[in-house]
Amino acid sequence: MKKIVFGITSLTLGGAERVLVDMVNALKNQYDITLLVLYAGGEFEKSVDDSIPIIHVCEKSYQELNKWEKFKMSWKCLIGRKKIYHQYLQGKYDQVISFLEGPVMRIFATPDSKTEKIAWLHNDMARVYGEGWKSKIKLKIDQKMYQNFQKIAFVSKDNQESFAKLYPEIWENPNIEKVVLYNYIDAKSILEKAEKKVVPPIHDSCFQIVTVTRLVEQKAIDRLIRVHARLIRNGFYHKIYVIGDGPEKENLYDLIQSLSVSDTFTLMGKKTNPYPYMKQADLFALCSVYEGYGMVLDEAQILNKPILITDTAAREAVKNYPNVTVV
Repeated sequence: MKKIVFGITSLTLGGAERVLVDMVNALKNQYDITLLVLYAGGEFEKSVDDSIPIIHVCEKSYQELNKWEKFKMSWKCLIGRKKIYHQYLQGKYDQVISFLEGPVMRIFATPDSKTEKIAWLHNDMARVYGEGWKSKIKLKIDQKMYQNFQKIAFVSKDNQESFAKLYPEIWENPNIEKVVLYNYIDAKSILEKAEKKVVPPIHDSCFQIVTVTRLVEQKAIDRLIRVHARLIRNGFYHKIYVIGDGPEKENLYDLIQSLSVSDTFTLMGKKTNPYPYMKQADLFALCSVYEGYGMVLDEAQILNKPILITDTAAREAVKNYPNVTVV
């Protein structure tokens, strides 16, 4: 049986994390699978089948670390990446698959002639790096790292094209295979979870919008709050519920208060099962600045929800879905 290890930053609530857990659970009888997770304590770890070992590089969650510990861990994943690879992975697996960009990819890029290496990208790399000198350094470092993989997988054609423009040397390298692999999704599980009762329910007589996302700048929840406030002022009464957490939470809460929409715009926090809320909504929205693919849109389609998206790579997730609006 082929031995495969998947690497990811953590198994906190998120789209890529959910995809990975569902996928390894579905493949557990066909392959000998191990998960390497940089930070422990993610909510989805409880959903991983008991037969699948989980290796933690750090036994704490990222949120539990103080500023100094976060710095040391970041430094360890960059400068000490070869040591981490040799300790946990060297020569032990037939395939090592980095399931996210960033630190875990750099660790998995360590040369190992006995192992096939795959990098699986879930974002628009041209947008991930941002700007500034730190971003330029990361871009140069990763250019060398990706050369050590035999295969690079992208979750959308848009992301593949963006990568090709960002790294033409890698794109033109005939020794590296490039493929588009859309995310695995367990439709049956989503439909079953959507029937669970939640307290409190969000069903109301007014028009209701739900989004499920991390609270980071990429997801542009601040823009959604401002648009919501304008619509309320213009007489379109509705409510928006945001399921998720992240570093922008306090800033978003302050913005909600300053625009006086706390009665109609709700940050609901993390939910291990967001599907009952999605099912109750009149509309599902994903208004990001950029997207890798937007797997949550596949879930909204399974639940037969009207969808509103911004013009990003999320288009690919809804290209055959009739009930969608792109703004």
